[in-house]
Amino acid sequence: MTHNTQPPLIGILARHDQSRSYLNTPMQAQGDAYLHAIIIAGGTPFIIPLNLPESELRRLYALSDGILLTGGGDIAPEIYGADAFGKEADVQRDRDDAEIALSRWAADDGKPLLAICRGVQVMSVAMGGSLIQDLPTQMPEATLHHYVYVAEGSHDIKDLIHDVTLSPASILSRVLATTRLPVNSMHHQAVKSAPQPLEVVGWSSDGVVEAVELPGHPFYVGVQWHPEELVDSLSAARAVFDAFVAACRSS
Repeated sequence: MTHNTQPPLIGILARHDQSRSYLNTPMQAQGDAYLHAIIIAGGTPFIIPLNLPESELRRLYALSDGILLTGGGDIAPEIYGADAFGKEADVQRDRDDAEIALSRWAADDGKPLLAICRGVQVMSVAMGGSLIQDLPTQMPEATLHHYVYVAEGSHDIKDLIHDVTLSPASILSRVLATTRLPVNSMHHQAVKSAPQPLEVVGWSSDGVVEAVELPGHPFYVGVQWHPEELVDSLSAARAVFDAFVAACRSS
């Protein structure tokens, strides 16, 4: 654990990069936006490799002052007791297993954790919850949450596409000083059930779960949108990372 005078260390699990953009060579990576958001909030991010022995994953977890769970592909449906739906994309079972372990350890230890998009789904599955496997198919009445992938028109991950309503008692509403804010959106799956002790604290107008917290924990917060893409343009996005890094500094 770092001293309070040093930037807190934030562990971020790698993902298998699917672009094969470097000499068609398999790579483990993470997005620049996540690293940038941590750095400008005063933290020092480091990437945790996939497929470590559990003892070594625990060693790097112990070195971290906080854990960031990032966006990415779909969680293997068998983990939460579902059959394959036929809409799964970029399933990485080794990533699933490691992030679920990190989620459970952080929940048990009081270590700050911020989860983004896929990450909030990992939090739920780690506690025994389930997912909506494809919003357009299973909730066709829902607003458009995966708009970046729609061909018609011009869409950008920085576009604010719908509002989220937050519970007044949530950490997020306190950090953001509001119970309603516009967000960006890039997901086709969502939390279906967030079992106790997790608490759903944010919703879009169609009822889709947008934020989850663990009551009594210093900072165990998951959001379904992508604040890391907005930290240079939206104060509410920056505030999420500032609060997370502050919690890591105090841990």
